[in-house]
Amino acid sequence: MEIYLIRHTTPYVEKGICYGQLDIDVTSSFENEASKITNNITVETDTIVYSSPMKRCTKLALKFTKNIIIDKRLMELNFGDWENHRWDTIPKLELDLWMNDFVNITIPNGEAYTDLFKRANSIFDEITISRAAKVIIITHAGVIRGILSKIKNVPLENSFDIKVEYGEIFKIKKQNNSYKIL
Repeated sequence: MEIYLIRHTTPYVEKGICYGQLDIDVTSSFENEASKITNNITVETDTIVYSSPMKRCTKLALKFTKNIIIDKRLMELNFGDWENHRWDTIPKLELDLWMNDFVNITIPNGEAYTDLFKRANSIFDEITISRAAKVIIITHAGVIRGILSKIKNVPLENSFDIKVEYGEIFKIKKQNNSYKIL
């Protein structure tokens, strides 16, 4: 099985804004970024495409096929009360508490990174037990880090060492019960 984990293209959001599950659009460079991605992956009739329900993901997924499987488990971290606020306006005490243990601390009215890790790997496990030959997953940096940290056996507190750029493609080969990141 070939699995392609792809981060959405550049979002249309002001620098310094906290966004996770905020449903924002993509920038005007979308068509160019999308072409670079789709030109690197051949879609066959049996290729299955999964996407986060966020607009910045579904727009890219639609460049591969009209038959997308949307799953909320592929959504970015829920930043709760912090969504759509400037990082520098988030109460310092709340932010410091979270920054000191971003893996386990639940963001007010949001979720903890461990929650994202569990849901991302829950859908990834479901997808990879299927008999599909090729799967494309359009999602977010947090979800990709969560999946890759499990595959690479990287502790979650070190998962931000895994760099995930906009439009980046991670190709994974599954053979038997093991994964190889190509």
